[in-house]
Amino acid sequence: MGPHSTDEVPEAKEEIRSLSSSHRHTANLPYIHKVGVPPKQNLFKEFKTTVKETFFADDPLRSFKDQSKSRKFILGIQAIFPILEWGRGYNLTKFKGDLIAGLTIASLCIPQDIGYAKLANLDPQYGLYSSFVPPLIYAFMGSSRDIAIGPVAVVSLLLGRLLQAEIDPTKNPAEYLRLAFTATFFAGITQATLGFFRLGFLIDFLSHAAIVGFMGGAAITIALQQLKGFLGIKNFTKKTDIISVMHSVWGSVHHGWNWQTLVIGATFLGFLLFAKYIGKKNKKFFWVPAIAPLISVVLSTFFVYITRADKKGVQIVKHIDKGINPSSASQIYFSGVYLLKGFKIGVVAGMIALTEAVAIGRTFASMKDYQLDGNKEMVALGAMNIVGSMTSCYVATGSFSRSAVNYMAGCKTAVSNIVMSCVVFLTLEFITPLFKYTPNAILASIIISAVIGLIDYDAAILIWKIDKFDFVACMGAFFGVVFASVEIGLLIAVSISFAKILLQVTRPRTAILGRLPRTTVYRNIQQYPEATKIPGLLIVRVDSAIYFSNSNYVKERILRWLTDEEEHLKEANLPRVQFLIVEMSPVTDIDTSGIHALEELHRSLLKRDVQLVLANPGQVVIDKLHASKFADEIGEDKIFLTVGDAVVTCSPKLADEV
Repeated sequence: MGPHSTDEVPEAKEEIRSLSSSHRHTANLPYIHKVGVPPKQNLFKEFKTTVKETFFADDPLRSFKDQSKSRKFILGIQAIFPILEWGRGYNLTKFKGDLIAGLTIASLCIPQDIGYAKLANLDPQYGLYSSFVPPLIYAFMGSSRDIAIGPVAVVSLLLGRLLQAEIDPTKNPAEYLRLAFTATFFAGITQATLGFFRLGFLIDFLSHAAIVGFMGGAAITIALQQLKGFLGIKNFTKKTDIISVMHSVWGSVHHGWNWQTLVIGATFLGFLLFAKYIGKKNKKFFWVPAIAPLISVVLSTFFVYITRADKKGVQIVKHIDKGINPSSASQIYFSGVYLLKGFKIGVVAGMIALTEAVAIGRTFASMKDYQLDGNKEMVALGAMNIVGSMTSCYVATGSFSRSAVNYMAGCKTAVSNIVMSCVVFLTLEFITPLFKYTPNAILASIIISAVIGLIDYDAAILIWKIDKFDFVACMGAFFGVVFASVEIGLLIAVSISFAKILLQVTRPRTAILGRLPRTTVYRNIQQYPEATKIPGLLIVRVDSAIYFSNSNYVKERILRWLTDEEEHLKEANLPRVQFLIVEMSPVTDIDTSGIHALEELHRSLLKRDVQLVLANPGQVVIDKLHASKFADEIGEDKIFLTVGDAVVTCSPKLADEV
């Protein structure tokens, strides 16, 4: 930071008591500006400001200011149900866009939902149920115009794995289903709670790099799981790691594969990938990859029906229950041993679903240039999953593939979700019996083609170029999912994300500053090799707040810089360091441990006959330095507004002494 670029000159001098950074203004020295010390703040006011910035940084109550009680009530209702706000300006033109988008995403979601339900070890109708009720709830409560709601591959796989670890879905299907509804209920409670208490920032602890790795690993795991249906294998491993899956696949190559199934799967996978290629090549044909899965289902179902390929070992969907969602409120575990298990699974699934939905919502909001309230989104997602758990749905969230199709199809509002929901309703009421002869291989092909898009090679390459530690987090999550399990991959992703935060907090960067030629600007000598050090002075910048977690390291690192510099000066027979200037512009805060570390640093420097000088401490920092009496200890004439002022003041002293 430049010595003058971040300096703040107080406008109202009478409100700020100032202390001179030097009491000895000689004729030879330019004017040295005083360091401002803010007036003592009221403790309650300070606490209130901190809470507001932590939980209400977006000032959500701004629209309520200076409004009548009736208007505030209306605004409150609109905040909970945004559809009441944007619905007033809704017109036929917008409905045309939403109708086309809704029909397009419905054609994509129906075959995907049947496949995703199988990932969660549930009957196909539960996937369709989850694309009927949740989108309706979201349309009324959500604030994103583009997000398409329903089951997604990653959450379905994660939920299936976690539930299967507690209850065997084949031996105890009723208990398994009840635990799924319980987990969905607590996923909704988790999401709504985070949103209501303004704790949305917690999901940001899962870094972008970790999410890229986790999603990529999950995509490969999901694709490998589809080899069972794709190849027609009956005895398949329940493990998800790549070694177990490949062992199961190659172990049954001679007697377990069904060639008719393989032909159906490979043919339609090729068709789906070709449709994706067409859609990517020309944006006008976005509808081709969107409608391709439904065409594949219709054609493959018709083919199996007329050839009776199911008699030759081709596995089919068989029966799908007809009718809309039955109530499941009585099936949720509110007591007993499965209550806690359902809660744990729900929290994990809810957080992952939330991370995906908010990321998708923010992406499309930035593309259309409108604001998305993350906390409102969490409440909406939570509400829809709570209601969903009581209407036979499992965890639903924003689907990236469907949202992308929704966006490209020209959706204008969340009404596209209502249209999709209506199509799913008609499907459940009238069309489900027609899916009886749908081969499992086509569902496997649809899922494989869908999850391929989750493997983001370009993002991984960019992460490698930008930040190697981020790349370690990305690969850690990726390999954890692929070679261990989804849970292990998730744990690695979270652990590495936290490790990075801890590393940055406990080991902040420091730098030696030098003066750029023909200026009074002081910069990092590693970034600017032409910057020169000032004889007799060592200027160190600390690039972080100084807290208990890093205070000892900061003190030791500064002393190490000094030791290295003294050794270098001794070898070169140059004057020793007499002033250590600490540039504190980046130090946004300091706690008692930080003050204690500065006191220890000051005492260590006195033993070496080196004086400590501070430059540009911020408002919070200077206030605490005076409150702790440390400013008096080092002397108020050793605290300067800029590094330039400190150098100008200290250099004449050296000249006088020499």
